[in-house]
Amino acid sequence: MVSKVIRRIHMYLALFLSPWMLMYGLSTMAMNHRDFFRDYYNGRTVRWEKETEAPYTGTHPPNAKRWMVAEQLLHNLDLEGTYVARGSLENHISVTRNDPITPRRITYWPKENRYKIEKQIFHTAGFLERMHRRRGYQHKYVLEDTWAFSVDLVILSMVFWVGSGLWLWWELKLPRLWGTVSLCIGIGLFALFLSTI
Repeated sequence: MVSKVIRRIHMYLALFLSPWMLMYGLSTMAMNHRDFFRDYYNGRTVRWEKETEAPYTGTHPPNAKRWMVAEQLLHNLDLEGTYVARGSLENHISVTRNDPITPRRITYWPKENRYKIEKQIFHTAGFLERMHRRRGYQHKYVLEDTWAFSVDLVILSMVFWVGSGLWLWWELKLPRLWGTVSLCIGIGLFALFLSTI
């Protein structure tokens, strides 16, 4: 009875999480072969295309912090969401609005009261890397936390798959020998990489 339950959980969990596993597998391949994709895209894996440039009518207090200005800027432009802000009010602020499909970069020049919005040109390798790196509960948006929870579920599932796979292998007497060989080779190869790389 216990084995049947473990077997069912092992299978249905794998089916449920197959999109995540496929995404992490393909994104890891994209990161592992970054030079190939860099050559494929003529040396530029990240390319930006200007969408608009206009005067900025928003105001902010003189002692405002960079993140305060960035959030106000995104709010006024209807681009609220997770972001990374760089630069300073003395020169310019660059705000990258995170998005798995189309990230946008907003450059704001406070002294000139103008801004420019650029969108990142889509390519598959970049999209996969962005999806791979999405993580953490540090954002204030529920959807981001939901994604972070799904990442935790994938991690726990991998641990479960290892444990349940060992359990199921040990229960089947016929493949036990080849299972032992596979397990030993895997452990040995991992230990070799661990000690030499």
